[in-house]
Amino acid sequence: MDAIILAGGKGTRLAPYTTIFPKPLMPIGDVPILDVVLRQLKAHGFTKVIMAVGYLAELLETYFGDGSKYGIHIQYSRESEPLGTAGPLSLIENLTNPFLVMNGDILTTLNYSALIKYHKEKTGIATIAMHQRTVDVDFGVIELNTNNEITGYIEKPNLKYLVSMGIYIFDTKVLSYIKKSEKIDFPDLVKKLLENNERVIGYSSNDYWLDIGRHEDYERAIDEFEQNKEKFLASGF
Repeated sequence: MDAIILAGGKGTRLAPYTTIFPKPLMPIGDVPILDVVLRQLKAHGFTKVIMAVGYLAELLETYFGDGSKYGIHIQYSRESEPLGTAGPLSLIENLTNPFLVMNGDILTTLNYSALIKYHKEKTGIATIAMHQRTVDVDFGVIELNTNNEITGYIEKPNLKYLVSMGIYIFDTKVLSYIKKSEKIDFPDLVKKLLENNERVIGYSSNDYWLDIGRHEDYERAIDEFEQNKEKFLASGF
């Protein structure tokens, strides 16, 4: 199965680090986070990876090369202008059916093999890996009816949400919903699929997951990787 890694964003929330490094090259421990991802994918049987690159692409291409040091084949797909998170898929041809798509800045112990198996069993056009997040609200939340009468008052509630892990399994039919070089993000692509009555499946995971897009999450990822490296070693590192 092919894996597409989205590695073309500017990572502005991690500035100033990302003024000189693309976000997937940000180090956790003594290796870039994308190095961990590639080793995990290799451990789950992936032999071909396409990196969708743009911002500071030459640094990624220089570091990872053709993938031989990982035992996988790496190709690069460059976008000449930003196409959003889903738009770069329109530039890639001859993909396997199905194929994996993921962000290149994720620290996770997700079992990719189990995700693929689940996708094939459910026979949807797309499967989105999901993780439960809890948001602490530091205020009293008031509930109203249509007459502005207070019907409830909850002090500092914890709200639970299922969020996208930025990891997807797609059938190639999904590509027919993306125009060539169209700028489109994944939420809008998923809405297109739903509007056309396509089956989009959710895969709920309790595996460790952290997106390093913010400074506090990046610092947390460094600590987690150093203190619990065995969790990530078991995932293919």
